[in-house]
Order: sequence, then C-alpha cells, then structure tokens
Amino acid sequence: MKKIYTTLFALMATLSMQAQGWPANYDGVMLQGFYWDSYRASKWCNLEAQADDLAPYFSLVWIPQSANCTSSGNSMGYNDLYWFSNYNSSFGNEAQLRSMIKTFKSKGIGTIADVVINHRNTLTSWTDFPVEKYKGVTYKMNSTDICSDDDNGKTLAWANKQTPKVSLSSNKDTGDGWDGMRDLDHNSSNVQTVVKAYLDMLLNDFGYAGFRYDMVKGYAGKFTGIYNTATKPGFSVGEYWDGNVATVKTWINATKVNRVPTSAAFDFPIRYAVRDLIASNWGSMAKSGLINDATYRQYAVTFVENHDTEYRSSDNQQDPIRKDTLAANAYILASCGTPCVFYKHWQAYPTDIKKMINARHIAGITNTSNTTFNVRVGANYNVLKTEGSNGTLYAVMGTNANNYTPQYGYTEILRGYHYRYLLSNSSNVAWIDLPSGHYDDVQKARLTAVSDKQGAQLVYTTDGTEPTAKSRKAASGTEIDIPMGTTTLKVGLLTGSTVLAVTTRTYEISMPEAFTPYDINVYVNVDQVGWKSLNYWAWESQSGTNLTTKGKWPGDAVTATKTIAGKKWYYKTYSIAKRNDMVSLVLNTGTGKPQTIDISNLDKDTYIEITTDKDGEGHYNVKDVTDQISTGVNVLTVDKQKASTIWYDLQGRRYNQRPTLPGVYINGGKKIMIRR
Repeated sequence: MKKIYTTLFALMATLSMQAQGWPANYDGVMLQGFYWDSYRASKWCNLEAQADDLAPYFSLVWIPQSANCTSSGNSMGYNDLYWFSNYNSSFGNEAQLRSMIKTFKSKGIGTIADVVINHRNTLTSWTDFPVEKYKGVTYKMNSTDICSDDDNGKTLAWANKQTPKVSLSSNKDTGDGWDGMRDLDHNSSNVQTVVKAYLDMLLNDFGYAGFRYDMVKGYAGKFTGIYNTATKPGFSVGEYWDGNVATVKTWINATKVNRVPTSAAFDFPIRYAVRDLIASNWGSMAKSGLINDATYRQYAVTFVENHDTEYRSSDNQQDPIRKDTLAANAYILASCGTPCVFYKHWQAYPTDIKKMINARHIAGITNTSNTTFNVRVGANYNVLKTEGSNGTLYAVMGTNANNYTPQYGYTEILRGYHYRYLLSNSSNVAWIDLPSGHYDDVQKARLTAVSDKQGAQLVYTTDGTEPTAKSRKAASGTEIDIPMGTTTLKVGLLTGSTVLAVTTRTYEISMPEAFTPYDINVYVNVDQVGWKSLNYWAWESQSGTNLTTKGKWPGDAVTATKTIAGKKWYYKTYSIAKRNDMVSLVLNTGTGKPQTIDISNLDKDTYIEITTDKDGEGHYNVKDVTDQISTGVNVLTVDKQKASTIWYDLQGRRYNQRPTLPGVYINGGKKIMIRR
C-alpha cells in the first residue's frame, strides 16, 4: 500500500510540475534571438551557426513566429496566416528551421516559439482562413470563429453587406481588440481544437521547448491555462504589455489550473523600473516588478529591451533604453527571475554579457533566489543583492558605481561601464573574468580569489589538466596571457594542500584579421526646423568615449557644409579606429537647446534630416535618409572566396567562412559585396 501511495504521489507531483508555467529554481537565461526587421541576422541558418557560442550562456532562445504570413514582402510573423502547412518564412524554410531546433537541442538550448493566436490573417477576404491538413486531419477556422466586435465592428459591417450575409461569432472579444486582422473567439470549440493541435505540433513535431504567447491582453488568461494544460509545454511566457505590476499578476493568476499558474509573464514593470532608474542616473529608488514579490518571481521573465520597445526609426521610436545598456543588463542578470537578453545587446556587448551570466551562475542565482532591491541608493548609483545557492552577489549600477564601498567580506569580480559585481567571500571560488570563446589576438584573463579561507592561493594550469598544489601559483588580481591557439585554463583555490572550486575556461585565439581604420561623415540637414547653428555632441557607442573637442556640452560647432541633391548638408568627419567602433551623437543648436534624440551606432557615411516632430521629452526626431542619397561608396564584387577565411558583416559579426547570404562584408580589410 505504501508503494502505491508513493507512486501516486510521484505521479501527482510530475503532473503538477508539468502544469506549472515556468520551472522553479530555474538557473537558465533566455536570449531573444531577433529584433525588428532582423530578417538576415535572425535567419534560422545564421542562428544555428551560433549554437556553440550561445550554448554556454543561454538555455533558451526565443525566435520569431516561424510559419508563412504573406506571399509578398518580409514579415516579422505577427500577421500569421498558415499554422500547419507552410513554413517558408522571412527567416528561412522548414528544413532550416528544423535543423536549427535540432542543433540547439543537441547543445542544451531549448527553442521558444512565438505563438500568435490572438488574431489571424486571412487570404483574400475578411473571413477566408486557409484550409490546412496535418497528419490526415483537416483544420479550418470559420467566419463564426471571429469575435462579433472584431475591428470595432468593421468586420461585422462588412459581413452584413455580403450576399448572402456572413455570420460571425455571437461572442464578443474577451480582451483588447486588435485592428487589421481577425480577432479569434477563444470560446469557440473549433478555435480551441485548432490551437491545441497547432501547439502540439510545435512541441512534439518541430521540437520547440515552449511558447511565448503574443498579445495575451487580447484574450482572457484562462485560455492560456486551457492550452498549456492540454499541451504541457516546458516553458510558457505571456506578453502582457503593462507597467502595472498588479495587472500583470492578475493575468498570471488567470492562467491558473488547480490553483497553479500555467504561464510566466514578461516583467514589463521591472523593465520600466530600470528605464526610470536610468533616467534618474541611477540615483532613485527602483520601482517594483514581479521579481519584487516572492510569490511571483518564479513566473517573471525579466528584460530591458525587446523588438517592441527598441528604437526602430524616427517614425517609430518606441521607448528605447537609450543609454546605460550594460548597466541595465547587469541589473536583471544579477536579480531573481529569468533574464531575457535582447539580441541587439548580445551583438553589441557579448563579452560583458557573458561575464555577467558567468557571475550569475557562479553565485548560483535562480529565478526563485532572494533579491533585495534598493540596498543602497547613493548619488548616481543603486545597489541590489541576490542570495544565490553558492554565494551572495552585489550589483552596483550608475555613473558613480565606483563610489560604493561594500561591507566586509566581499570581493569585486567584475566591473564595466557603469556597473560592478561583488561576490561574497564565503563563496570560495576561483573567478576568471575572461569568458570562454573565440577571440582575435592574444587576450588577458584576470584571476581573482574569492575566499574566506585564511591564506588561500590561486593555482592554475593552461593545458587542461587539473591544478594541484604544485601547479603555477598566482596572486589574486593577476592577469595572465592567453596565447594563440586553443587553451583550456583551469584555476582553483589552494588552501593548505587542497585544491578547491576549480573553474574552467576554454579559449580559441586566432591571428586578428587586418583592419584598416577609415573615416565616416555624418551629414545633417536642418531645413525642416530652420536651425541657424548646429552642434554635434558625439561619443563612441560601446566605450562611451567622448568624441568632441572639449568634451563639454553642447559639443562641437559644425560649420562645414556641402550641397547635395539641392540641399545644404552640415557634415563632420569621425574616425572608425578599430573594428566594432561606432559613433553615437545628439544634434543641437549652439546653446544646447533645442536638441534631437540620440542617434546611435553609426559606422558608415550617414545622412540625417532633423524633422519637426518631437518625442515625449520634447527632443526633435530625426530621419535617416542615407538610402536616398548616393554616397559614392565603392565596393568590390566577388563571386568566389578570396584569400582570407575570416569575414565580418557591417554589424561586426564574425564568419569563419565566406557568408552565403548576399550583402556587404569585410574581408581582408576590404569591403566586399557578395552576390548570389
């Protein structure tokens, strides 16, 4: 009898775990593997090629909705049309998608599907959904699966004008409406049947690990509970886009089945809290998010930027984190919850983000760890601490982060632009700041002893063998060279004759490709605003190095002009001194007011028009019109691979072989255009 009860309890526990929307004590980090219009960067084959680099740091990668949406033009996937039958998307074909998911899985990475079920596209009319067959079953949504109040009544008005009249559902939308496509009636048994089959296919046929549900404000939270209970994804997170933490909690509660949430939610409140901290230069009390509540931190997926909040263009600026990107990521990566890193941030700052994730793991931080926020709020800095299973990690963010003096018993393991990490000595670990990976040219790795053991020393090897008491010794803070070739570095704490807590890093160091510094010109037209003077306030995007002559606002007065295409353009020249250098700037008049928004990450000749519209802070928006102006850039056209095997795209991403996609690349220090 005891065995029966034990077995029954184990079965119930398993079912309970399956019903939970996000695992407890989860130590993984997620990557959002795309940004808006990332049609090339997020192609399935390009993401798959990065699997080895991603695997040590990310347990999950969220990708765009993967089925075909339209017969013409590119689509990010949110005008979903086909669910079962057509997987030729803007990011690749079905074979490439399956290959990527399989490769990710083999490396320990789960793929998160972007599930768009609030609304659905149609073929030629307002109500003609595609008819699809999957495993011998026909799936079709009907006009009666459309909410009666779809498009604020426009769909019903159209339906009533048809001959014969077209019938819609008798049910109204259970959430917010969304104009442009048909809002689905999730009370419909047919809708539920089709959605369940679709989700089951994604999990058990394609091999997805879980779901990111798009626009869950559009339908009642109980339906997410119904779908997750039926399909049992390992991970589920809803995009409930709202800065009110109580409202997001209400949605999570609405997904409960048997009193257990079936889905996590993106922690929009903490995202806005970080934005506000940055706006105050980190000198204010951080507002609360899901991760501030012990009941909900398990179900909090934290982030600081995504494809909806990023800056897209002067006409679609959204609400971006405009500065202190690294400090913002340091904040969420040191906190409880499950962090989700934005792809653009990963592209721009891979080494820093790798270091942060390594620190998170070495402290043993999970989504349910205890984080204390606003431990100290000083003049332009904010401090939090998280108690991991292996130690306590302090994170200090702000322009004056270096002014914070930690309490006794902590050692600094990491610092970067406006952030610091300090780990408790009781962790007793050997810290290596340089993450594993591929690097160009000889690197230095800083070794730090984090220990409360009297007389603890560092011992290390570079040949992959386990360090012993007889291995090379190093004082805490020592930097050692990592030479060309492959090196496996192992560092341990030596206490007495015992070596503890060995940390391992593996490096592949190659000869750097030749890079020839070059100049770029930033051209600005002020005709629309009628400014009589123009100043450039500029800085190097990644390092933050000021690029103005005196380093004081409002920057350099620019008087040099050229007439191009009948317009007067002010211009200033900047040097791109090394690979991955980029220029960011703010334009203003000689008095500093008015000014434009930030113009970020320029690495080529760029033409900017200052427009008359403004953002919420009263800063003038700009329009990049480079594509409309002939820049006179000469590129080489090649059809065959040249001598060098190392290639870079214009975003600085490295390719170890000739790229297969058409575009402009850097090879052997030259710009080369690849055509099919």
